[in-house]
Amino acid sequence: MADILLITGLSGAGRSGAAAVLEDLGWYVIDNLPTSLVDTIVELVSKPGSDIERLALVAGRQHVELLPKVAALRVAGHRVRLLFLDSSTTVLVKRYDATRRKHPLDGQAPGLVEAIDLERELLQPVRTAADLVIDTSDLNVHQLKTKLLAAFDEAGDGQRLQIAVESFGYKHGLPIDADIVMDVRFLPNPHWDDALRPLTGHDPVVRDFVLERAPASNFLDRFEELMQSLLPSYEAEGKSYLTVAFGCTGGRHRSVAVAEELARRLRRHGYAVHTGHRDLAR
Repeated sequence: MADILLITGLSGAGRSGAAAVLEDLGWYVIDNLPTSLVDTIVELVSKPGSDIERLALVAGRQHVELLPKVAALRVAGHRVRLLFLDSSTTVLVKRYDATRRKHPLDGQAPGLVEAIDLERELLQPVRTAADLVIDTSDLNVHQLKTKLLAAFDEAGDGQRLQIAVESFGYKHGLPIDADIVMDVRFLPNPHWDDALRPLTGHDPVVRDFVLERAPASNFLDRFEELMQSLLPSYEAEGKSYLTVAFGCTGGRHRSVAVAEELARRLRRHGYAVHTGHRDLAR
């Protein structure tokens, strides 16, 4: 049976960029595929003698028709994952202004913002059903590649839950693709120490400042226990990806140190964990 990845999401959110990364990873990629042809392509790939083991299909404009296809392919025994690429309306408007391209729903809405909002509404059921949602609003091409590498460059059988532990700054907005969000602004802030302010949570002196205090160690011990109890249930429900995000004020000190420490603890339990730090360079 085929290993199938269906790539969908808002127009302008980076589907073609994701396809290029997956092609570099060895996936056989078909871009802008009409949904009506999904069954035909999968049938061809699944025939004896086919050398295509991993198939990535970038959905065309009929995204809303994907869900019945996904369900049918899974019933047929294929491993099917659904990747949804999202982005803020503000960023999408800037991208369309830069490329001067028309939105696919142009003509069905009074303007660009309304077309984006309409597409977002139409695709909400697909987003809800997605195995992995990636918000590309603040990602450059290299950061998107890093996320995709962590999710789909699989060294093992790919059957165990893959976890992303990330940091962010609340003053830059919440990450819309996180499954679990934890606020660590209750911890002492290294920002107010003149010697620590230019550093980040990757630096040992900042890490020690954040983690070697009772509030941080108690929080991490309890959160680790919570994750140990939750993760088997996520796996039992068939979830392939889980994103845990820790937020502090600026996303450079406390959240970074806590995210890296939780990742270290989860790896100790045998989980595949990738870390990312959205606002570290701000």
